[in-house]
Amino acid sequence: MSRFFVDKEQVMDDKIIITGDDVKHIAKVLRLRAGEELFVCDKCGTDYHCEISEISSDCVSAKIIEKAENTAEPPIRITLYQGMPKSDKLDYIVQKCVELGVCTIVPVITKRAVSIPRDSEKKVIRWQRIAEEAAKQSGRGSIPEVADVVDFRTALSQMQQSEALNLMPYECEKDSKLREVLAKSDKREINILIGPEGGFDEAEAEAAKKAGVNTVTLGPRILRTETAPLAVCAAVMYELGDW
Repeated sequence: MSRFFVDKEQVMDDKIIITGDDVKHIAKVLRLRAGEELFVCDKCGTDYHCEISEISSDCVSAKIIEKAENTAEPPIRITLYQGMPKSDKLDYIVQKCVELGVCTIVPVITKRAVSIPRDSEKKVIRWQRIAEEAAKQSGRGSIPEVADVVDFRTALSQMQQSEALNLMPYECEKDSKLREVLAKSDKREINILIGPEGGFDEAEAEAAKKAGVNTVTLGPRILRTETAPLAVCAAVMYELGDW
């Protein structure tokens, strides 16, 4: 059944008003009609099973049949600091990491970044749209945020200021394993810093260590920048999440 997000203010006592681009999608793409059912989430963890009452050119009115707490949000909060990859790889990373349960994605410009977006504001809007579609598809109870693009120093500062466990997969790390670091911590917030193509510059790795970031090995094989975040997020979700 189709799923949509609305703001809390659009939820009334016995009905929900859907506006914006979703109206066209409901009427023109899905070709839903009055009497058909859909799911709506208020972005705050509550799902509503609804029946369409009326469709107009600018809104869809849906009667609430039943409401329930959303159970798809993970018990841990993962923030992904992703080194900017080239081409459209970040589209893929955003989509898959949202499906895995990531709560926030922060694009990071590093020394070895191949692609530095000139129109970052437009890019963020695009990535946020991808995050919303992935959240719909995976049944999330909220829409993960894609934050503004930051430089490496700012990313480290944000990680330091948080109370999360800070992790950075690093190909030169040979001893510290992800599972061991996770086992030593009881924190339910995790920051994960991933490098771009070519990995982290040595000076960046040293700066991260001085900032208290735990460098970890992902084994003997070097993963691509679009593979590493999925592998780490999946591993963290398995160890600490709802898997």
